[in-house]
Amino acid sequence: MTDASGSPALSAARRRRELDALASGGAVDLLVIGGGVTGAGVALDAAARGLRVVLVEAHDLAFGTSRWSSKLVHGGLRYLASGDVAVARESAIERHVLMTRTAPHLVRPLPQLLPLVPSVTARQAVITGTGFAVGDGLRLLARTPSATLPRPRRISRDQVLRLSPATRRDGLRGGLLAYDGQLVDDARLVVALARTAAAFGATILTRMRARSADATGAVLEDALGGGTLRLDARAVVNAAGVWAGEFDESIHLRPSRGTHIVLDAAALGDPTAALTVPHPGSVSRFVFALPQQLGRVVVGLTDEDAPGRVPDVPEPTEREIAFLLQTLSSALELPLERADVLGAFAGLRPLIDAGPGSTADISRRHHVAASPSGVVTVLGGKLTTYRAMAQQAVDLAVRRAGLDAGPSRTRALPLVGAPGSPVRIPTGTGADAALPVSLTARFGSEAGRVLASASCVDPAAPIAAGIDVTRAEIAFAVTDEGALDADDVLERRTRIGLVGADRDRAAAAVAELVAETLARAA
Repeated sequence: MTDASGSPALSAARRRRELDALASGGAVDLLVIGGGVTGAGVALDAAARGLRVVLVEAHDLAFGTSRWSSKLVHGGLRYLASGDVAVARESAIERHVLMTRTAPHLVRPLPQLLPLVPSVTARQAVITGTGFAVGDGLRLLARTPSATLPRPRRISRDQVLRLSPATRRDGLRGGLLAYDGQLVDDARLVVALARTAAAFGATILTRMRARSADATGAVLEDALGGGTLRLDARAVVNAAGVWAGEFDESIHLRPSRGTHIVLDAAALGDPTAALTVPHPGSVSRFVFALPQQLGRVVVGLTDEDAPGRVPDVPEPTEREIAFLLQTLSSALELPLERADVLGAFAGLRPLIDAGPGSTADISRRHHVAASPSGVVTVLGGKLTTYRAMAQQAVDLAVRRAGLDAGPSRTRALPLVGAPGSPVRIPTGTGADAALPVSLTARFGSEAGRVLASASCVDPAAPIAAGIDVTRAEIAFAVTDEGALDADDVLERRTRIGLVGADRDRAAAAVAELVAETLARAA
């Protein structure tokens, strides 16, 4: 059985070495197309079984849907409300795996607060409270301890205002409090998966577009000027998300757009709980105001049909932004205005076309099947269930290709940075207790090494005034996390780019430091 004896470091130099090795010929066991959470999960699952794996991504890790989520690790309550018991159960189990085994350093318990303001009807309160209780039953089913996810309860008016100071006071009747999981960042989970896969020997190639793929491999085109390469593979997994139809014509997708807006946490009184506000007249759909890193609150989520060409970067609409502001404001003391929006982003859900009807009603069950060409396609599902999706995709690929591989190991395999991870990393220097809390939240047990390994000037200094990202993190993104340019760092390794003004303040310093780090490693 393969161990994580290799380096988890992803860099431009490693990319060049591994691309040269592939050009020398020979088939690999598994080619994975797509560098989102599912593709990275497939690469890790297969590599940990001892298979020779290559993952190719046309852009960057977490370039597509995976970075545009609400960053929630859902327990499945919404799916239970729609009668999808299997998806609800799977979500609760996979949340348990993430929070207690594989990525506890990246996931924290998040209080979710339904304030009983006048706009929340008695029916909405009763049904939501019942839902919170049922959700706790899913927690028990998954055997997640209450020390990890506390049980739901009713709280007083004063407790509501301590958790969410901007909540409307007039007519406030207390609140309902429940807990779910929240990632410090969705893109950081993808990078951790890819780096852990690399430690098990997987080749991770970004800026590498797959063309004319079939069950025997694909033609790869290097966006960095390296030409094309035919890579032979014994099995191919299509994990391209909303672009999956490019490699499997039998798949008919109906993408839906989910939009979020970004607010300054100070504008909401620096809340410590996620404010949960029902859609007007609904008992099953909500707008969430979710506290985030970097002093931000992300508000979402919409569910809109997004027909037509799939863009590289989806754009929110003003109508969606207005809806989120209006719905959230119904629970606030002072209504929000368009000027309060610091940024906005949208992602596309890769939903399978189920015919007429709202995209909100389309099942979130994932799809794993072999296409007529023999390529194994995996799509749909949720970020929370990526691991189960990946396991099923690799199981199918192994069976169809007759690959010599053992069972999946990922259910009990901590990612790089997690306690007990098998990935060997150089030890950091300095007292971990003195490390910034934000650095530990983003890097776990690697936090000390991020600072200790940085060769840049003033590694502990912020990259720009008022932005809680150190210069060392910028360098580490290049030396260890596969960032190839400043956009990779701003948009996906640090998420500074979620707010345009922050991006403008940091862009020059990030570009300079990225260039210095790349030149030093060349």
